[in-house]
Amino acid sequence: MADHRDGPLMRDKSKENVQCQITLAIVIGIVLGCVFAFLYPYELFTYYSPFQNQPFGKTNLKAGSSSCESSERIGILKLEIASLSEKNAELNIKLKILRKQLRLAEQGRDYAQEQVMALGENHKAGPFGTVKGLRTNPTVVPDGSVNPRLAKILEEVAVHKEIIVAIANSKVQSMLEVWFTSIKKVGIPNHLVVALDDHIESICKSNGVPVYKRDPDEGTDSIGKTGNNHAVSGLKFRILREFLQLGYSVLVSDVDIVYLQNPFDYLYRDSDVESMSDGYNNKTAYGFDDAFDEPAMGWARYATTMRIWAYNSGFFYIRPTLPSIELLDRVANRLSKDPDSWDQAVFNEELFYPSHPGYDGLHASKRALDFYLFMNSKVLFKMVRKDARLKKLKPVIVHVNYHPDKLPRMNAIVDFYVNGKQDALEPFPVGSVWQKK
Repeated sequence: MADHRDGPLMRDKSKENVQCQITLAIVIGIVLGCVFAFLYPYELFTYYSPFQNQPFGKTNLKAGSSSCESSERIGILKLEIASLSEKNAELNIKLKILRKQLRLAEQGRDYAQEQVMALGENHKAGPFGTVKGLRTNPTVVPDGSVNPRLAKILEEVAVHKEIIVAIANSKVQSMLEVWFTSIKKVGIPNHLVVALDDHIESICKSNGVPVYKRDPDEGTDSIGKTGNNHAVSGLKFRILREFLQLGYSVLVSDVDIVYLQNPFDYLYRDSDVESMSDGYNNKTAYGFDDAFDEPAMGWARYATTMRIWAYNSGFFYIRPTLPSIELLDRVANRLSKDPDSWDQAVFNEELFYPSHPGYDGLHASKRALDFYLFMNSKVLFKMVRKDARLKKLKPVIVHVNYHPDKLPRMNAIVDFYVNGKQDALEPFPVGSVWQKK
C-alpha cells in the first residue's frame, strides 16, 4: 500500500521538472532563433510569392534577393533567354522544312488518291498471272467555253465523240481531194478539215466536206499560207488541243492517206495514243532487243538495247486525257522554240523518253497499230505488192509517207484496191528513185 505522506512532495518535484523543461525549450528556441537570424537574415521571415517556385529556364527567380544577387541572376537569365532564342530560331527553320516536306508528301498522296478515285476503287492483287494494270486514263471534263464555234461544229459532225481531223492549205489541194473522196467512198461521216486558208475552205464547202477555219492568228496564218509540209504538220499539235479540251477523241490524219475501211472499227481505245508505225515487220513496228557490240569490253562486249521504229505523227488516235493534252503541249512548245525540228521526232521523244535526272517523262499509255491494217507505203511497195497472199489483204488505210511522189501513188492505190486494177502498183519503184529505161 502506498504511503500518502509522500504525495505532496512528489507533485512539487514534478512541477519543478516541467518548469525546467519549459525554460530549457525557451532557451533553445531563443538560441536557434538567433542562429537562424544570423545565418538567414532575409529569408526566415520573408514573404514568398505563389509564383516564386515556378521555373524560368533552368533558374528560379526569387523575390527579395539582394541587389548583388539580383544583378547576377538577371545576367544569367539574359544569357539563357539569348540561348533559348537561338534554339527557337533553329527549331523554326526545322519546322518550316518539316512543314514543306509534309505539304509535298500530302500533295503526292492526294494526287495519287485522286488518280485512284478517278480510275476506280482500290483492289486486292489477284492470283499469279491474273493481274493487269490500268492503262486507260479518265477523260477530261469537256469545256465548251474554250471554243464555242468549234464545239457547235463538232456536235453536228462527230460520232460518239470521235472525229477524223486533217489540217490543210492550198499546197496540198490535189491530195486533199483524193483524201476526202476515199473517206466518202468508205462512208465515214465523222471527218473534218481544218482549213488554213480561204481557198481550202471554199473547196471543202463546194464538195460537201465538213470544214472549220480558225479565227485569225498571225503566227498560225503565216505558217498555214507559206509553210512546207513539216511546218504545217507541226501546227496540228497546237490546234488539236481545243478538240481534246472540248472532250473529243481525234484521229489525226495527214492528207497523203487513202482510206479503204472505217478506222474506228479497228481501234482499241485502251490507251492515250494509238499510232500507226513506220516499221515494216513485227520487230521494227513493235520493238526488239538489239545487241550493241563493243569488242573492247571482252566478256561484256554485247550490251542489250531496246529499239522500235517511230510512231507516225501523221496518223494517230488520241483520247481527251490529261497525258494526251500534256503531250500536245510538250510537242508544241518544243516546236515553237526550235522551228527546224521535225515534229515526228519530237512526238516520239516525248512519248518514249523515260524520266531521268533533270527530266520528267510523259506518263502516257500508247499502242502501236497493226502495220498491215494501218499500212505505210514502204510495207506496200516493198513487201505486199510482191506477195500474192498479202495482196489479198485489204488494209484500213495506206499512208504514202515513205515516198515523195505522193499523188500518183495515192491514185495507184485507189486503182488497185478500189477499182481492181491488179497492175496499178507495178510501175513504181520500191524507193524514191525511178530507174531509167
